[in-house]
Amino acid sequence: MSASELGDLFALADAIATAVGGATAVEDPRQRLLAYSTVAGQALDEDRRQGILGRQVPASAENTEQYRVMFAADHPVRLPALGKGDLPRLAMPVRAGGETLGSIWVVDGGMLAADAEETLAQGASTAALLLLRARAARELARHHNSDLLRRLLEGTAEAATAAPRLGIDGALRVAAFALDAAADLPDAERTALRLLDVVRLQCEARYGRHACVLVDGVVYALLPAPEAPGGTGPEPRRRTHEQRHRALAEDIVRRAGRALRIPVRAALGAVVPGVSAVTASRADADLVLRVLDEQLPVASVDEVRPRVTLLRLTQLMGERRELNEGAWRRVMAYDEAHGTEYARTLICYLDAGCDMAGAARLLAVHPNTCRYRLRQARQHVGIDLDDPDERLVLWLQLRALAGLTGASS
Repeated sequence: MSASELGDLFALADAIATAVGGATAVEDPRQRLLAYSTVAGQALDEDRRQGILGRQVPASAENTEQYRVMFAADHPVRLPALGKGDLPRLAMPVRAGGETLGSIWVVDGGMLAADAEETLAQGASTAALLLLRARAARELARHHNSDLLRRLLEGTAEAATAAPRLGIDGALRVAAFALDAAADLPDAERTALRLLDVVRLQCEARYGRHACVLVDGVVYALLPAPEAPGGTGPEPRRRTHEQRHRALAEDIVRRAGRALRIPVRAALGAVVPGVSAVTASRADADLVLRVLDEQLPVASVDEVRPRVTLLRLTQLMGERRELNEGAWRRVMAYDEAHGTEYARTLICYLDAGCDMAGAARLLAVHPNTCRYRLRQARQHVGIDLDDPDERLVLWLQLRALAGLTGASS
């Protein structure tokens, strides 16, 4: 909550405490303390002190039972002291339209007003309005931040103004989360929105105010990468970032997979110096997503750099005529016309490091058969395997453009 929203709740807690005659606390449904009264002279106990210090109600079986009783009621309930030295409570759930928004608890030090229950019920109605208003403000801010992040990822937002609004200053990276492309989803859009909720919840739990956005079925989040204290150089800091970000990504994949019953993939782009370079990190993450599979559901761009580089080359070569022309086309055309296997033989030979025996093993043929095919390919297609440049270009084109590999033969 913002400072003004919390101020309103603290003021309400003080007003209720004054009118009812007991120290008052306002909590959310997860028993987290949102606000508490500071009226002098009112009785307190250890549970109250610990709740304020930790901003969380101390957990116990007795507490759990009292919350069950309180949330089952639609009016103020009086609850006995939990133990020696503790004080009774007057409590009431805070609801709006049947939705539970939180609860209000008043310490009963024996000085409660005669109309304490009626006053608390009125206070709960006011608390509901304040909590609904705060939630609406958060949702509006979240919508604005998501829209800003979308434009930032697309390169259409002003980086200088985006950084403070998103609450990120300094180095960061883009994390991308997507549902398994092979999964048969009857309602893919709704499932992707549920994935967005999981990612947002986990990111906000670790980083506080945080922007996540769903774009074309992929959930993107910015992960801050601040300098770690005590590091002796960039390498220890980089390892810390990698460990923290990877742990978050793996946790989200695990949680989302269980909740959605669909495999989820997570890709981490490169760490960049600031939001002005966020598009580059997003491009990395998008490419990493394309190389993930069941055996590798989470990866950073550095972990799969060779595969990502080949993907980038494939895109570039496919777009540029001068890069996708050459001997590989003649090889593929000759195989198509004559039923030969020159392309397969060449890729196995090149994948094997030009080792004839290794190529023969990949092809499951005798080395002499492999040697004969290569001689024929030289003669009929006109390739020079003695030229290292031609070997490199031919290998790249057969791998990238023809999609051939020795391992898959």
